[in-house]
Amino acid sequence: MNFLMKNPGLILILFVLAACNNEKSPVSPGKSPYDLHFDQLPTVWDEGIPLGNGMVGALIWEKEGKLRLSLDRADLWDLRPMENLKTPEWKYSWVYEQWKKNDYGPVQEKFDAPYDRSPAPSKIPAAGLEFDISSLGDIASVRLHLKEAICEVRWKNGTKLLAFVHATEPVGWYRFEGLENPLPYELIPPAYNLKGQSEAENPVTGQDLRRLGYPEGSVVKGPGSITYDQEGWGGFRYQVNVTDNNSDAMEGCWSISSEFPGWEKKSSAKEVVGNTLRTGIDKALKSHRNWWHNFWAQSSIEVPDKILQKQWHLEMYKFGSAARVGAPPISLQAVWTADNGKLPPWKGDFHHDLNTQLSYWPAYSGNHLEQEIGFINWLWKYRDTFKEYTREYFETEGLNVPGVSTLTGEPMGGWIQYAFGPTVSSWLGQHFYLHWRYSMDRKFLEQRAYPWVKDVALYLEGISRFNDKGQRQLPISSSPEFHDNSRDAWFAQTTNFDLALARWTFEKAAELAREMDLPDEASRWETILSEWPDLAIDEKSGLMVAPGVPYTGSHRHFSHQLGYHPLGLIDFSKGEMHREIIRNTIATLDETGSNWWVGYSFSWLGNLKARAFDGEGAAEALRIFATSFCLPNSFHVNGDQSGKGYSNYKYRPFTLEGNFAFAAGLQEMLIQSHSGIVQLFPAVPSGWSDISFDQLRTEGAFLVTAKKENGVVTDIEIKSLQGGILKLKNPFKTTELKCSHNYRIDDQNIINITTEPGDIVQVKTNNK
Repeated sequence: MNFLMKNPGLILILFVLAACNNEKSPVSPGKSPYDLHFDQLPTVWDEGIPLGNGMVGALIWEKEGKLRLSLDRADLWDLRPMENLKTPEWKYSWVYEQWKKNDYGPVQEKFDAPYDRSPAPSKIPAAGLEFDISSLGDIASVRLHLKEAICEVRWKNGTKLLAFVHATEPVGWYRFEGLENPLPYELIPPAYNLKGQSEAENPVTGQDLRRLGYPEGSVVKGPGSITYDQEGWGGFRYQVNVTDNNSDAMEGCWSISSEFPGWEKKSSAKEVVGNTLRTGIDKALKSHRNWWHNFWAQSSIEVPDKILQKQWHLEMYKFGSAARVGAPPISLQAVWTADNGKLPPWKGDFHHDLNTQLSYWPAYSGNHLEQEIGFINWLWKYRDTFKEYTREYFETEGLNVPGVSTLTGEPMGGWIQYAFGPTVSSWLGQHFYLHWRYSMDRKFLEQRAYPWVKDVALYLEGISRFNDKGQRQLPISSSPEFHDNSRDAWFAQTTNFDLALARWTFEKAAELAREMDLPDEASRWETILSEWPDLAIDEKSGLMVAPGVPYTGSHRHFSHQLGYHPLGLIDFSKGEMHREIIRNTIATLDETGSNWWVGYSFSWLGNLKARAFDGEGAAEALRIFATSFCLPNSFHVNGDQSGKGYSNYKYRPFTLEGNFAFAAGLQEMLIQSHSGIVQLFPAVPSGWSDISFDQLRTEGAFLVTAKKENGVVTDIEIKSLQGGILKLKNPFKTTELKCSHNYRIDDQNIINITTEPGDIVQVKTNNK
């Protein structure tokens, strides 16, 4: 101290340095034409501004004059078991016997109805963080900066809020600038304990949270901090903490932690927030922005349709916000659970009869396998749970997966034709196969892809039986979600849905076995494949629901044509007969109309038409989805919100699969490789003269960058990640090419290029 007193100049220097260190760096997120931009905060939860990182998330909106952040964490679950699923009758064989003797009522009462009556198991919400903004006056603008995943709210008095969920840490940040006085804020627990009588409601609209029967949680306020602790079922607990760092800018951090008996012990939310605040918002922002910069650098597209272009960016933003390694898979609402005093639609669970599958479609050609592998890891983690379910319910070895499952892979029931569907693991197996084909990761093939598909094949071999024609079939079969959950939803003959998945499984099991040099196993799977019948085809309407059952009425789920897309058993590349089946199938969908479709139906239709090289039809279907089945914040809400009559469904339960299937559909218009041959711009409207994309991924693990100018392909760059022969359908109007590697053009006009790992191949025409 004496030294400092004798050196007043040094005191001044230290004072200035301290002031500089305390001064916050200005935050100016970059704008993009794809940002969400509003003049006011939304006033309902499902139109909130979405932020997330796969594990925690937030929706920003205004509730009763307060700025509200609806906070969520992906593993907040009530995991109480469905006791009705542990009875002696809980067997596929018992269901078959009741169906066979036309006494199906007991099946519905035992296994369908309890899902509707019981509030749990279910995903649950965390809390609301509310700021009293009444003193700030009118809002000037609200913007979600897509490229940096930052929400910015500006008031007309000059106040500004910046909020983000950190890209990799389980925390969210907020920062107010320009305040005259700090704003009051509160943590609001979910409505577990509101006074009044709770009522059972439809699981589509969400049941009352009070029906969970939780004890009242504790909210403890300390200096600049609020902590909310909530006890759930069976020893489950979670904690929410928000702490303000008492800065002039009013800046703070929040987190959510969860614990359950048997789970790995982790830091509490309060501990996480304390450690994060010591790091500071500037460092947090830097690492957050770096992650999102790298995410967007993985791939990009440019198409002239502004609606489709913006929607693709919104979908990929949500995908980046909802999918991570180490986090649970994308559930129906991911990290944006309902904040309306109710459980989320369909309990926010994992639906595997369509929803999880469609949610990961854009990862493959979109070059986001890093996000997709989180889904694979979760399926693998609960493989033993699925095998136990297979033994108990189907009474056979091998592997099937509950069609409706909890966070930990346990069955939940519901409409059991799909909740306990006999081919669920086959469709999930396609994701193992696609990961292998798009990564060409040999270790993954040997340790994950083939073992999964093999286990599914063993299960299907065990559960199938021979009919009087000497062909394999399932005892009873279904096609989601034809005839809903009635007795008629079971078919005596194997439906095209189940049959396509069975045939695909044995075909791919043989393919992967040969890839691994296991000829005996490959021969075994090929023999069993030959024992299944061919898909049921009607010469006029195309793919049927089941033998003798054509697709004759509008229906939301295109399960009958799964053999065409996404499985590719029927494909344009396989000749005119296949092409005729595809044309008839799609024409039938168009002719029967969309009266009973939902939003994901249009997204799926976009994929179907793209794979049939119908660019105009694909673009139209995707445009209808984007403009009529999404809320202003881009959330897909199933029903038609446009009033234009695209569907008789007008409701708005929010689910994500339609959003992500949209992104996959647009990518399918730009690049395809499922036939083993890479095709560029295979399904774009004739009016799209100028198009480009960067680093879209193909099967064989090639990253492709291509450009089309004035309707002509000009430049192609291909990075070979694993080496191998690249087969590219010649997109040029000449065979005179400039290529950085030796090439050969065969009699099918396919450019064949042999590559080594890491090679970058450039292809142009001679006049370039």
